[in-house]
Amino acid sequence: MAEGHRAVSVLYQALLTGLVLTLVTRRTEDEAADFVFRLFRRQHLEKFLPGLAKLGLDGLPPAVACAQYHYLSNQMGGVKTEYAYESDRKAWVRYPPPRWIWYGSAICGIPSRVNAAILHGWHGHNGVTLGNPRLGFVCTGQTVDGHPGLEGYYVEHDRDLAPDERVRFAPGEIMPDADADPARAPRLDPAAWPAERLELVVSRYAMEYVRTALPVLLQLLGPPDTRRVLGHAARLIGMQYHDETARLLGITDSGPAAFARYLAALAAAQGEEVEVSTEPGRARVRQKGWRLARGLEPLDPGAFHAWAELWHGALAAHDRRLRLTVTRETDAIDFDITSR
Repeated sequence: MAEGHRAVSVLYQALLTGLVLTLVTRRTEDEAADFVFRLFRRQHLEKFLPGLAKLGLDGLPPAVACAQYHYLSNQMGGVKTEYAYESDRKAWVRYPPPRWIWYGSAICGIPSRVNAAILHGWHGHNGVTLGNPRLGFVCTGQTVDGHPGLEGYYVEHDRDLAPDERVRFAPGEIMPDADADPARAPRLDPAAWPAERLELVVSRYAMEYVRTALPVLLQLLGPPDTRRVLGHAARLIGMQYHDETARLLGITDSGPAAFARYLAALAAAQGEEVEVSTEPGRARVRQKGWRLARGLEPLDPGAFHAWAELWHGALAAHDRRLRLTVTRETDAIDFDITSR
């Protein structure tokens, strides 16, 4: 199952990156930055306080708790992170290259202000959520600008901060080296976070970004443009990442039955109950529910059809001579794979 979680992570990570690049290249930089800001602000409001409690950080000083939260939560999802403590009022977090969110050559297409929207959406709002108006984030480097990682520190000032002071950019400052002693780094409680739970986090981390993106896009673009923009990105990502994800799942043959196994394995790794049936020249996969959209319903059907383009794209790479029909009922999604 570890390979399944990894395959889901690869696919949804790429979809998030591809979606932002599609907004940059096919819409505008302003819309891309607005989307990223809204995405991270929504995730912050949903996850930050519960996450602090789950990680056992809610009793720490605010600056330290915030830096450790980003260090641990991102590391659990497969993101490279570093942490450095200076004082109870100042603590650093760093995301060294390669950047998870802009993986590979995609980083070359991300404008600086689109990346900065992450910080404005999440990092700069931590103090507000914690009820501490003196807490801010200082960014000392962005990978998209050529710095050796996205880095910065949480600091508790001696006065309340104005809204435009909650995120500050100071590229001349440099993060201290992370502590070389692993025993001094923030750690998870192994009893609360056994290996099987951490394995699950890998896929859920990437899924949550796409889950959050669905209502954000609908609000920002409206249903027709959401279907066009997200659907375009999803189809391309499905085609580009089919081979890699199929290898992870151990699927090397072609035909309807093989693609049904591919869909079923990915669905199971996403936490779905799945039924598969096959006959000569045809295969069906029935997925009971749509976990990705849990808690978001009702969603406009355009979001579902855009998401379904992932699997149309994957099938085009698997075997362009096959046809896929994806239909959704109230409590199930049906994938019908047939020969043309």
